Amino acid sequence: MIGELRMRFWVESILATLTVVVAVITLTSPSWIEAVFRLDPDGGDGAAEWSLVVVLSLVTFILARSARCEFRRGRMLRSSGA
Repeated sequence: MIGELRMRFWVESILATLTVVVAVITLTSPSWIEAVFRLDPDGGDGAAEWSLVVVLSLVTFILARSARCEFRRGRMLRSSGA
């Protein structure tokens, strides 16, 4: 089954994993944005970090749902013999 999944499933799964990792890093260490990019987009009030966490959480949810649908599609195709 694993080898029969389309590339789309793998791309969505990997991107969902990356976005959730970045969201967790942002929650635990919000100053990483300033350290990496050497800029302070929100003037230190944390709004940019919270916005990033919200956006990344939504993207993670969408990617995970899409990967789940792709996984179920592959499972249904396999059970139907196609």
